[in-house]
Amino acid sequence: MKSEKQMSDTHFLGLILALVGGFLDAYTYICRGGVFANAQTGNIVLLGIQITSLNWGRALYYFMPVLSFIAGILICELIQTRFKWKESLHWRQLTVLLELFCLAAAGFLPLGKFDTAVNILVSFVCALQVEAFRKMNGNTYATTMCTGNLRSATQNLYLGFREKDRNRLIDSLQYYNVILFFIIGAATGALLTARFGGQSVWVCCLGLLAVFAAMFRK
Repeated sequence: MKSEKQMSDTHFLGLILALVGGFLDAYTYICRGGVFANAQTGNIVLLGIQITSLNWGRALYYFMPVLSFIAGILICELIQTRFKWKESLHWRQLTVLLELFCLAAAGFLPLGKFDTAVNILVSFVCALQVEAFRKMNGNTYATTMCTGNLRSATQNLYLGFREKDRNRLIDSLQYYNVILFFIIGAATGALLTARFGGQSVWVCCLGLLAVFAAMFRK
């Protein structure tokens, strides 16, 4: 785990995490109130709209996931600071365990009146994931949203052809792969959520368990 390239930075783990990210977006949209809990731009825009309407109750509704996302970033940084040099367990594995706990709990919460609580949990989980896993083979990327990945993929594609740079083309392909696996995760999430409802989120726990186990390898 002290090698120059860690398992957490590999393309393989990036693809698994993208599957989880896509699944969670579909899950919260289909059975937890028709919202996308992974990214907070939409919540921030809606928060601003509700503030201009002086609708403080709805403003608080949209502010809670944003606050949860902020808390996730802070806690991830605290975990890194406290456990960065721990020998037996990588600090990113601790964040994955925390993600597992939150998603396992979310699966027990009934649909309907607990949807807001679940969306807050998912926002927290996505904050942990996007903060802990920021590099893939040395390149910045995200596993819970696609806009930045799409920009980087297309930029590297253009520069790769313009400069005849094979490495840039490989980077572009890896970014597009992450987007593809995000779509596969979303499609899988849509199918399983329609069939199993709130408990389908436990499938994400299997993916996170695979990530946790993989990081024991150098």
